[in-house]
Amino acid sequence: MYIKKIDREKKEIIVAIPLTTTSGKIRVKERNNIYGYGIPFASRTKPFNQKNYIEWQIGYDAEKPNNLDNYNESNFKSYKNTTLKNVNFIAYNKKTKALYELSEYLYYLVELKIVKLSELKHLKTIIENLNNNNLIDKHPHCAIKRTHPTNEIINEVDFEILKVEYPQLIHKFKKYEIITEITIREKQKAVGVQPMLYFCFPITELVSQTPLIGRCAEKKEFAYFKITKENSFIILEMVKIFWMLSYSHQYDTIQILNLITKKFA
Repeated sequence: MYIKKIDREKKEIIVAIPLTTTSGKIRVKERNNIYGYGIPFASRTKPFNQKNYIEWQIGYDAEKPNNLDNYNESNFKSYKNTTLKNVNFIAYNKKTKALYELSEYLYYLVELKIVKLSELKHLKTIIENLNNNNLIDKHPHCAIKRTHPTNEIINEVDFEILKVEYPQLIHKFKKYEIITEITIREKQKAVGVQPMLYFCFPITELVSQTPLIGRCAEKKEFAYFKITKENSFIILEMVKIFWMLSYSHQYDTIQILNLITKKFA
């Protein structure tokens, strides 16, 4: 979510994670394993346990308001929370965007010299040479499937029943419990599919003043996820996965890499 602190001495990015939100981009959920269906978890009334994990629909940009002197913060929460309001690029949708979350962390990893510019340039070359047919929203194995309808009578009412299968992709990082999930759904306001990326990790990865397991969350409590040299590869790998989602993601990722590369060249 938002950056709480950048510790340049320890070379750490400390990100604040809310523990009590039941909706929105970050939620505490519960499931038996990484293949299970996660259910919302009432952390204010139920003690944390080993089945709890953070589901984070992580982003990579924040839309910049047209009028910075009088913008509605509730409509631009992402922009409000970024530390890089003046580091902008023009996105695929022609809107001016600031670096936020994933791109924001990547920016500071380069600034802290944890990630090298040569790594970004190599990644950019790979992205530019990707065949569009291999993008996830075009890949045949990632298509939404529908069965032929069958007739069924339920409570004396005739129905035609068909099943819809939505693909879900899981990428395991070096630490098995830390994963990226991609869920594919139909676009709500346009034709086509929309891959949505989630960053998921157990709550034991969080740092808090008192251990979380066995107690309930305090009102509006936050815990902290540390991005360090040891786990910085997760950020790079998620950037790689983001640009595979669709052409617009591919385009935006190239602009972000260009921006960061030029900033530190």
